[in-house]
Amino acid sequence: MQWQGRQGSSNVEDVRGGGGSGFPGGGMAAGGGGIGCLGIIIAIIYMMMGGNPGDILGGGSGQQQQTQQQQTTQTDGSADERKQFASVVLKDTENVWNNIFQEHNRTYHEPKMVLFSNGVNTACGSASSSMGPFYCPGDQKLYIDLTFMDQLEQQLNAPGDFAMAYVIAHEVGHHVQYELGISDKVNRLRQQLSEAEFNKYSVALELQADYFAGVYAHYEKEAGITDEGDVEEAIKAAHAVGDDTLQRNATGRVNPESFTHGTSEQRMKWFKKGFDTGDVNGGDTFSAMGLDL
Repeated sequence: MQWQGRQGSSNVEDVRGGGGSGFPGGGMAAGGGGIGCLGIIIAIIYMMMGGNPGDILGGGSGQQQQTQQQQTTQTDGSADERKQFASVVLKDTENVWNNIFQEHNRTYHEPKMVLFSNGVNTACGSASSSMGPFYCPGDQKLYIDLTFMDQLEQQLNAPGDFAMAYVIAHEVGHHVQYELGISDKVNRLRQQLSEAEFNKYSVALELQADYFAGVYAHYEKEAGITDEGDVEEAIKAAHAVGDDTLQRNATGRVNPESFTHGTSEQRMKWFKKGFDTGDVNGGDTFSAMGLDL
């Protein structure tokens, strides 16, 4: 991806090394409209916590905390470079979605991107880096610990700068859903459906965010920003964070009823569909899954 020397976004808040790591009790509260902190939370829970979500809700083990501390140790040059990279990607998403919204006679309200280390307080509650990148609809911000780039490469076997660009674009995709009122519609169903039924809507929401990430990638290629192999990096990342792949690698078992983000095949399919078409209207994952919204 050709990002060096290009303009970054003005919507970046850098709180790394600040007081945001002192989240009370190590717990995570979901708020800000109820959908809470989405993203690829389940991926990191399974990979970092051996398939036991209760660990992260309880603050995690000492080994996990030690690993987090090691991950946040970077040279200033590396940290600054990653910040600039993320800022450029965010700026590109702003260009893409501002244009698309204007074409549909709508106004796109750009989200903020918060860079943090270890933990952070949000309108959705307190969050740990172990959750991975996520979007909070309560404050319309996406939260990223940039050491996740190391996890993508070393633990999820999804290296490359465009793999991380896909992750950022996916979280921005959740903001697009917020702007379109989709996430609010899904959230209202939370109290009406069983956990198993609501999980289906959660999967559709995540797959649509993947589709929107594909739309972003479509316009990146059209603008000549991507390099050969970039899209393959993103598709490999989408495969790596599929519920079935994560569960199988972490526990040796797969439980489809617990899926909240979609299978590897689904995540790759919807990202690629968005990339191939570049059409924001082609991402109705809910109807495709037989769900009413």
